[in-house]
Order: sequence, then structure tokens, then C-alpha cells
Amino acid sequence: MVVLFILVTGLAAGTRSMAGDDPVLSLLFGAATAAIALTVYAAAVRFLEQRPVSELDAADTVPGLRRGTLVGLGLFVATLALIALFGGYGTKGGVSVGGAFTVLGLTAGVAVVEEILFRGIVFRFVEQLTGTWGALAVSGVLFGALHLVNSGATVWGALAIAMEAGLMLGAAYAATRTLWLPIGLHLGWNFALSGIFGVTVSGNEDTPTGLLRGVLSGPTAITGGGFGPEASIFAILVCAVPAVMFLRSARRQGRVYTRSGLRSGGTRTLS
Repeated sequence: MVVLFILVTGLAAGTRSMAGDDPVLSLLFGAATAAIALTVYAAAVRFLEQRPVSELDAADTVPGLRRGTLVGLGLFVATLALIALFGGYGTKGGVSVGGAFTVLGLTAGVAVVEEILFRGIVFRFVEQLTGTWGALAVSGVLFGALHLVNSGATVWGALAIAMEAGLMLGAAYAATRTLWLPIGLHLGWNFALSGIFGVTVSGNEDTPTGLLRGVLSGPTAITGGGFGPEASIFAILVCAVPAVMFLRSARRQGRVYTRSGLRSGGTRTLS
């Protein structure tokens, strides 16, 4: 499964490079990357695990994506509002609608591929070995470490990503046992960050400019510095709220598992 998605990730990187700043190509290639990733994952699960792909249940697609995207957008707006309150955000230049569509295509492919890899594969299989808490820790750390390859990466930025996004997205999956909500959260957050407000995503300085061209200034603890707002203390605090809510929901529904495979507070085994 991991090997398959390393290949899919390589394909996604190649298509992003080919699309460049062209909004039409970016949307087409982003949609194609998402479709290929979902198809490959579903086929691999059916073949290797011999079970229905319940985490991609079609009935959850629209409500899960809609809810996740709106929440992701709202979380980043709240984060940037706090940064702006301290004088850390401004804009320069005009508005680029084409840039927004370019980033939308890019983020759609990235959100699907990364959520399948880190929540659909890493989280699920680690959970079977260590339980839910171990899966949250391992998938979160690996997710943060992935962003160290970006051109403007920092160790603090990677740790912040692990804490805010790795934990929140893992908790969203644990609470719903569907990939659609984490995909929507990932898409909404990244699109708001770069596609609307035009700031650096996870230290990736090569991301196309979105609707606005954002400028960050002030203390790194407030703005995130060259890594972008995801390294801001505000991003960690804002994302901690839904992470706690998702984990509480998972516990209430008996979806937090111990190392033995038993539900926390229950007796049903992990399936």
C-alpha cells in the first residue's frame, strides 16, 4: 500500500509541475490525481484486505467533503484573523482569480493523496499494532516530517504541522472512520491559506500565488515566518479545539481503541 502511494505521490508531483500556473491544467490534473489516488486505494484495499472500502463510503462523500471544507476554511480564517489582529498580515498587488483556481486544483490533488497515505494507510495499520493513541502519534509525526522536504522548511514548522494538522486530521478520521472529512479539512485549510489569502503553505515557497498576494511581518511566533502561518502559535491553538472535539466524539462512540484492539470502555474488537 505504501509503495503504491509513493508512486501516486510521484505522479501527483509530476502533474503539478506540468500544470505550472495554468488554472485549467491545474484543475484538470488535480481532479485526475484525486481520481487516480482514490481508485488505486479502493482497488488495493479490496485486493489486499478483502473487504469493502467503508472509509470511502459514497453516501458520506458530499456531506463529509462539504463539512470538512467549510470547517477547514473557517479554522484558517480564524488563525489569520488572530495574526492580523497583531499586525502580522497584509496584502500587496491586485487580485488573481486564475491564481485561486490554480491553487484549488493543486490542493485538491494534494489533500486526497496525503489523506489516503497518512490516514487511510499509515493511521489504519499503525492503529492495529498500537491502538488509536499510537496511530495518532506516529501518523502525526510522519506527516510533519514529510514537510521537511519543502524549500522553506524548518524543524519547528514540521513539529507545528504534526501537532496541529497531524493530530486534528487523525482525530477527524478516528471520530468518523471516513476519509472524506479529513480530505475536506485538508482541502479547505490549504485553499484558504494559499488560494485565498496568498501566504506560504508549509514552507513550500514554490506554491502558485492565489487570489490575494499575502505578506507576513512581525515575530515568527505570531506569523510563522518563512514557513508560513502553520508555524504560528495561533494555528496550533486554533486547530487544538476541533482536535479535542473530534477525540471526545470518538471516545463517546467507542472508536478509540487500545493496543489489544479493544474499544476504550467497551469490548468490541477493531475491525
